Amino acid sequence: MDHAEENEILAASQRYYVERPIFSHPVLQERLHKKDKISDSIGDKLKQAFTCTPKKIRNIIYMFLPITKWLPAYKFKEYVLGDLVSGISTGVLQLPQGPFAVISLMIGGVAVRLVPDDIVIPGGVNATNGTEARDALRVKVAMSVTLLSGIIQFCLGVCRFGFVAIYLTEPLVRGFTTAAAVHVFTSMLKYLFGVKTKRYSGIFSVVYSTVAVLQNVKNLNVCSLGVGLMVFGLLLGGKEFNERFKEKLPAPIPLEFFAVVMGTGISAGFNLKESYDVDVVGTLPLGLLPPANPDTSLFHLVYVDAIAIAIVGFSVTISMAKTLANKHGYQVDGNQELIALGLCNSIGSLFQTFSISCSLSRSLVQEGTGGKTQAVLSAIVIVNLKGMFMQFSDLPFFWRTSKIELTIWLTTFVSSLFLGLDYGLITAVIIALLTVIYRTQSPSYKVLGQLPDTDVYIDIDAYEEVKEIPGIKIFQINAPIYYANSDLYSSALKRKTGVNPAVIMGARRKAMKKYAKEVGNANVANANVVKVDAEVDGEDATKPEEEDDEVKYPPIVIKSTLPEELQRFMPPGDNVHTIILDFTQVNFIDSVGVKTLAGIVREYGDVGIYVYLAGCSAQVVNDLTQNRFFENPALKELLFHSIHDAVLGSRLREALAEQEASAPAPQEDSEPNATPATPEA
Repeated sequence: MDHAEENEILAASQRYYVERPIFSHPVLQERLHKKDKISDSIGDKLKQAFTCTPKKIRNIIYMFLPITKWLPAYKFKEYVLGDLVSGISTGVLQLPQGPFAVISLMIGGVAVRLVPDDIVIPGGVNATNGTEARDALRVKVAMSVTLLSGIIQFCLGVCRFGFVAIYLTEPLVRGFTTAAAVHVFTSMLKYLFGVKTKRYSGIFSVVYSTVAVLQNVKNLNVCSLGVGLMVFGLLLGGKEFNERFKEKLPAPIPLEFFAVVMGTGISAGFNLKESYDVDVVGTLPLGLLPPANPDTSLFHLVYVDAIAIAIVGFSVTISMAKTLANKHGYQVDGNQELIALGLCNSIGSLFQTFSISCSLSRSLVQEGTGGKTQAVLSAIVIVNLKGMFMQFSDLPFFWRTSKIELTIWLTTFVSSLFLGLDYGLITAVIIALLTVIYRTQSPSYKVLGQLPDTDVYIDIDAYEEVKEIPGIKIFQINAPIYYANSDLYSSALKRKTGVNPAVIMGARRKAMKKYAKEVGNANVANANVVKVDAEVDGEDATKPEEEDDEVKYPPIVIKSTLPEELQRFMPPGDNVHTIILDFTQVNFIDSVGVKTLAGIVREYGDVGIYVYLAGCSAQVVNDLTQNRFFENPALKELLFHSIHDAVLGSRLREALAEQEASAPAPQEDSEPNATPATPEA
């Protein structure tokens, strides 16, 4: 027998016994005493907010310079070799390739729109000078977009806008990054095949780019394709080698580094540019460009694009960060990411840099080559996107586990693929929020029964051992009750429990008429029917009576005085005397939900059925109080600490009612000194 089985047997043999009162809400409140909470004055709060403490200074430093937090905890012997290999590989790949492809396309679209190819530039003496002047103007546009997007990101980070990252659920992130990988893949195809195509951006850019490559595939450059496939095979084989022998290797082999060096050597040695018309990066300038002021006069022309670039850049960064965080087990701060991106873009724009984001390919290169802290090119990019494309395997998993999460993944992928990452992301977040509304609007409803001789209550449709308690229906919802689902909750309660006050009242009317025909006293029947109709209206149940300047509320439940002979005409649901609403999974209830709940209590009360609320959290009780649910103080008697308390309370109430009904009517004593009989215990 293993340890787990021993634990199960031991747990099953344990018993616990609790002796306590039945905790209705008033009884429980008598046993509890609230702590006195002293709230700070506005002056104290302002003083605390503007007080400079070492802790606040340290947190501010950590926010703007996170290196001061993680560097002291850096494990030098464990991390340095992997970081060195990863840094060299990523750096070598970064220099010739440039920034993230999707951001490049977005900024390129703005630059081409404001500075088209056919623009006439004053002072352009010849084609070369004209091209250089045009490119210089496009650089100014890119600098302006980068600066403005950086300012937007920084402001959003300071304003704690990073909370939106919580709406990027894992299915959304994985669908979004997969779509981004397809965008990058299609942008690399023309370089892999060595064909010249137009640059596309915006909606359906993936389709247009792919079609353009396929239309020009007859003009493909065999040499470019050959070099690309050779590097492609080298990287795939090398990565398989790294994966298979990762335990024996001190650090992964920097394949990307060797691929770039080898590609550069082949290109220079065989003069691929001149001899075979293979596209090359060209000469890279040494050092940093001198600082220059971005043209802020362009802000009014590019602010829409800057907002889109700021949001897409942040979304791509946080998506990849969350993907790697889930893999390696750490947390990501969305506000920190926004501030970092904002500072990099704002300061970097002064040195004529491009708007940065997280590059899927280089992030995966850095992670795949052992980093622990943060053509040849097209082949490298495509190979490193393999992990992103493997996320298509999510589809069968989500199909088995959650159709809603499958919907989020698919809609995110499709919208981001065809609408572009900016509009696609907005669409994906809206779809994700709609699924939240759908889940709360269409929650699961269950009728609970008791596991015999316990205080455990479980779904009666799930287990054979669970039995319903005669005369009691227990109804559970696993969502808040608010404006979007309150009507559905009321309908589900009647449908699932089979107890509908309107049906019961209608059946009582019919029973009265049938009874009247049998006894032949239509006048009595009509009088009783009128009485029943008055009970249905329930006017007296909602208005307090005033007697001697004292407000007296009527009973919550109206007990009808129908003859016992009528019971054979009544449906089975009329035998239910208590409905228990399990609120253990209800985290809030709004004003519409409170009105619906009050209507439920009144409806069932009109036909003689008590409605108890069990397991209400402090928040729900507060919501009920603020929305004046307890304007009738007697309603507090309907609240119970747990389902079992409500069941016991219901049984006690019915027992007392039966005892009262069976007690003989008091008679006047004929002898003044007679001793009353002592009732039996």
